[in-house]
Amino acid sequence: MTSDAGSKAEEPGGGLPDQAAPGEDAPRIAELQEEIGQLKEAVTSHAVVDQAIGMMVALGRVTPDDGWAVLREVSQHTNIKLRNVAEMILVWGQKGDLPPDVRATLEETLDRYGPTSLPEDSPPLR
Repeated sequence: MTSDAGSKAEEPGGGLPDQAAPGEDAPRIAELQEEIGQLKEAVTSHAVVDQAIGMMVALGRVTPDDGWAVLREVSQHTNIKLRNVAEMILVWGQKGDLPPDVRATLEETLDRYGPTSLPEDSPPLR
């Protein structure tokens, strides 16, 4: 039996091909639940990284693009995942704790990017 591309051919047993038999949904449900978990983790990770970029902008006086580059370089030079570097920086902002090797790499990297402007060079706020 042949069918047009736009029509749906029935499977043997009377069901349509895109309809799963009872009990066959479980693997697809598990797959979708895993995907949802990964998406939630990605959203959380993105927020953490964005906050760490904000800290680089505020504390290092660099542009947001440079803040991203600083995080990326620190991650590469310390062989620590970028999200983990971002988490460390957020903890550092709250508690003042940062592993010495990460701190040294962060300081060196920020020095290379340098402040985009020093506070005394900025016009006064009114």
